Amino acid sequence: MAEASDRVTRKQILKTWWPLAVSWLLMGLEGPLVSLVVARLANPEIHLAAYGGVVFPLALFIEAPIVMLLAASTALSKDWPAYCRIRRFMHITSASLTAVHVLVAFTPLYDLVVGGLLGVPTEVLGPARIGLMIMLPWTWSIAYRRFNQGVLIRFGHSLTVGFGTGIRLVSNAVILSIGYLVGSIEGIVVATAAVATSVVSEAVYVAIRVRPVLRNQVRPAPVEEPLSLAGFFRFYIPLSLTSVILLGIRPIVSASLSRMPLPLESLALWSVVGGLIFLLRSVSVASNEVVIALIGEAGAPRRLRRFTTTLAATTGTLLGIVTVTGLSRLWFGTVTGLEEPLMSLARTSLWFALPLPVLSALQSWYQGIVLHGKRTRSITEAVLIYLGVTALVLGVGIAWSGMTGLYVGLLSMSLAEAARTAWLAWRSRRMQRALLADTSRGPTA
Repeated sequence: MAEASDRVTRKQILKTWWPLAVSWLLMGLEGPLVSLVVARLANPEIHLAAYGGVVFPLALFIEAPIVMLLAASTALSKDWPAYCRIRRFMHITSASLTAVHVLVAFTPLYDLVVGGLLGVPTEVLGPARIGLMIMLPWTWSIAYRRFNQGVLIRFGHSLTVGFGTGIRLVSNAVILSIGYLVGSIEGIVVATAAVATSVVSEAVYVAIRVRPVLRNQVRPAPVEEPLSLAGFFRFYIPLSLTSVILLGIRPIVSASLSRMPLPLESLALWSVVGGLIFLLRSVSVASNEVVIALIGEAGAPRRLRRFTTTLAATTGTLLGIVTVTGLSRLWFGTVTGLEEPLMSLARTSLWFALPLPVLSALQSWYQGIVLHGKRTRSITEAVLIYLGVTALVLGVGIAWSGMTGLYVGLLSMSLAEAARTAWLAWRSRRMQRALLADTSRGPTA
């Protein structure tokens, strides 16, 4: 029986969670900051559509194979050989994905992908290409940062992660402020320059802060179970496929919005509304790493489940309040700077996104349990279900053409996230029962 002093307390959960929550919250502010500046520059609809409907979804899709490095590094970077193996994978993959980015942004492949497959409005094509070119450092910076953040979280330095995101946000705000004050720079240039600068700044900060952790904690750590390349790929490939599918849906959504009523307005508002929703979901997303890090400790499962329930109720209620009160007008009108009719479209669209904060909290709980049990295939299955539901709803929306694209897009996201969460709940049910029943469990590897 574990001693009471060895059992995970609510204070320990909060101590691990809040720096990560602040980090995700600050990162969630990036989208709204970009939107409020671009909305106040020339031709806001075109440049918001270029950034939120083309550049950002494509950049995310290209980086998709390395997105799960944070979860993988948190779970697997237990010792120096494991760290080196994952680091080698990170650099090789990042170089390859950066080459793909070059092909899409700087060659005729751009016209085929963006003009042909996505079918975005003609006026968006030129600005979006410029933005994609500026975003070239994105993938490698994100990979390096997420990989080393996992190490920091693993060895008890989650607060450092929050500071890094603060530096990212400050860098972003500085570039956005310069662009706004100059006034003559195109919105897409201001937006992508700010985002690219911010991710590079955060990667540099993480590189500096992780060095003493590597020297003093990772190198001396005992190698209890060597991480083989095959073992790493068994763990990571399902996660990587998950992120590829999940982020690959974003360009599909953009292509669908371009083929439904009010295409330019829907593309322009997709990142604006998505930024607010992500801001409210961010603190729930942060709890995924908390579950991974603590679920094996004595007394943790029940406390983490209660924590998840509280988080889901709080964030869901908050979005509900914003949706039904004048706070949505304050956010989209005064803060973001949208004018009618865009503001009304944005406010109405929130009704289709109401379940998302609750679903994010539940997903972090279920996914953390699955990752703890190294059953990553379940996560891939859940995302395939997400893809199927999204494609079905978007297909119906295109065929019907009776509803604004923005509304259909958010409805597809809510229904798909609900199906994904339900699948994760079902696939993790036995592990949940075992963890919740075994109240005497001590720390596990």
